[in-house]
Amino acid sequence: MTYARIILLLATLTPIAASAHENETSVTQRGDMTCIASNGVPSHDMGQFPNRANPNAFSVQNLQFCFPTQPEMADRVTEGLMTVGVSVTGVPIRPYTAGYYDPNGRRGLGQTPSEWRQQAMHDPRSLGMDAQNGHVDRAGLYHYHAVSSDLMALQGDTLLGYAPDGFEIRYSPSTATSSWQLRSGTRATPPGGPYDGSFEEDFVYQAGSGTLDECNGGVVNGTYTYFATDSYPYFPRCFKGQVNPQFMTRR
Repeated sequence: MTYARIILLLATLTPIAASAHENETSVTQRGDMTCIASNGVPSHDMGQFPNRANPNAFSVQNLQFCFPTQPEMADRVTEGLMTVGVSVTGVPIRPYTAGYYDPNGRRGLGQTPSEWRQQAMHDPRSLGMDAQNGHVDRAGLYHYHAVSSDLMALQGDTLLGYAPDGFEIRYSPSTATSSWQLRSGTRATPPGGPYDGSFEEDFVYQAGSGTLDECNGGVVNGTYTYFATDSYPYFPRCFKGQVNPQFMTRR
């Protein structure tokens, strides 16, 4: 990855439709970090927010994502990050939801953590997602839960963005496939019922069932690379490189 390459990629991206705001993205070098700053506006049409399933209105952001310019593998895998990447246009990638199984909650869901976490792409319409698999949270932040077809069409390339450890996130559905599979059988604890993809825990990693490892990554031309996929987990959820803990800041 080079600074010049990022600038070239960003220069090819222009909004495909007029809107109140257009995508503004800049890339800077800060020591050994590359930082992508943006106003949070996607480079493609965004759905209507609020909508029937999502009461949140979009607001222009002040976002910054910094990651190692020369990523290096770490001694241990990092997990548990809400923001798992940033697109080349400065839109955050946040595949998790804040919903958990709650027998007393609306539709059996609430925001108190439990052992069953709602899986966003099982029923994206219930979360008010738009055609690009994105939606807006309570802070007005637009973010992706799965691949945006319009973003990739504008790219004209497989590069989608960058992970918190600086390794690239690419999209190549014909060659990069997930090794996470739906479990068989039924859940042993409430809510019970068959594993149908409603919850994150409905899936299990099965090495060799796809081309990618447990972090949705693999080695490409000698360099470790993450991939977005059309099936679970959609984006990397763990990271094998040295992660910048301040990957996302708002200022």
